[in-house]
Amino acid sequence: MNRVFAVILVSAMILGVATGWLCNAWLPADQAASVADTLSILTDLFLRLIKMIIAPLVFSTLVAGIAHMEDSAAIGRIGAKTMGWFICASVVSLSIGLAMVHLLHPGTGLALHIPPIDAASGIHPAGLTLRQFVIHLIPQSAVQAMAENEILQIVVFSILVGSAVAALDDRAPAVLALVEQVASIMLKVTGFVMKTAPIAIFAALASTIAVQGPGVLATYASFVGGFYLSLGVLWAVLFGAAFLVVGSRAIPLFKVIRAPVLLAFSTASSEAAYPRTLEELQRQGLNRRIVSFVLPLGYSFNLDGSMMYCTFATLFIAQVYGIELSMVQQITMLLLLMVTSKGMAGVPRASLVVISATLAYFHLPESGLLLILAVDHLLDMGRSATNVIGNSVAAAVIDKWEGARISATDEAPDSSAPAPVST
Repeated sequence: MNRVFAVILVSAMILGVATGWLCNAWLPADQAASVADTLSILTDLFLRLIKMIIAPLVFSTLVAGIAHMEDSAAIGRIGAKTMGWFICASVVSLSIGLAMVHLLHPGTGLALHIPPIDAASGIHPAGLTLRQFVIHLIPQSAVQAMAENEILQIVVFSILVGSAVAALDDRAPAVLALVEQVASIMLKVTGFVMKTAPIAIFAALASTIAVQGPGVLATYASFVGGFYLSLGVLWAVLFGAAFLVVGSRAIPLFKVIRAPVLLAFSTASSEAAYPRTLEELQRQGLNRRIVSFVLPLGYSFNLDGSMMYCTFATLFIAQVYGIELSMVQQITMLLLLMVTSKGMAGVPRASLVVISATLAYFHLPESGLLLILAVDHLLDMGRSATNVIGNSVAAAVIDKWEGARISATDEAPDSSAPAPVST
């Protein structure tokens, strides 16, 4: 079924590109834009459906996963290993972006009209203070966090609730049974929503190509090609890390995440692929508790593709304007992006906001954002797919380290806990 779904997704991508190309070639610009606007309704509806289920799905799966862990020590141990992996992955992703932009020099000799330094980009930089980041972690209202799809805040609230349930002597069986049933229901709803994914993919690609045309790829060939080559290097590193830790299990892992990766690539949304990724990893045999714990955290702390893009795009803009940053400045940039890139999932054009803030911090021309806006959607497709791969590898690695221990507790009799619901 997974293979059939992947074939359908690829077919929808090809048909979408062909349709957009024909619209761009045969229709006047205003009519092509009108067709694109109409088609984008289908994509927007799909993404709204995904956003509708993300909050209850993250909350229910994360609470159930934490509550079933044997004690608070297990939660802390798994959390520490997970965050340790995320930090290492972040450093690697940011460093690859830094190294590749120096190796390829995509901003040197670019055949484009360079905007004036004082031109406005329309993207407003976000605050970079540690205080703002820490305060944003805690929701003022759990209901508000879910209503606004604040993934990071939902994760924090879910961890607190799950830890509280695990700390109770009777494990609050009624509450635990309820969240497990909610998780099962939301996964079933996910199945319904995913049936519409090929339509959304077709519409997304057709509308993009209809407006911008295939010529945009030739104009930005060095930048787009360099970025995707860099993503290829990052994919190779992630795959290598998976082979190193989980061994031969990495091969079937890569096969089952093809559909979520294609979905994220086609819709340019990591969020859209979250429910499907959750299902496929559990179907592959990864422990349900580990996956339910790692994936939501990953969508706030482990966006490998987005982080690499931030360094690559920032230094690309510096190269276009002929500005050189010292090694100390570049290291500072890596550390800065380690913090400011967190919590980007679910925020429209969050990468551009982070890049804008970084440009302002290092006194680089904010107008450089105008150079990458034309192809940002195309680049977003690649970084969204990479985010899915990075989080899938992280879940597999943590499962390798902790899965056997967690599974051993599943076999121990526990009359206070309800039987796990099969997903």
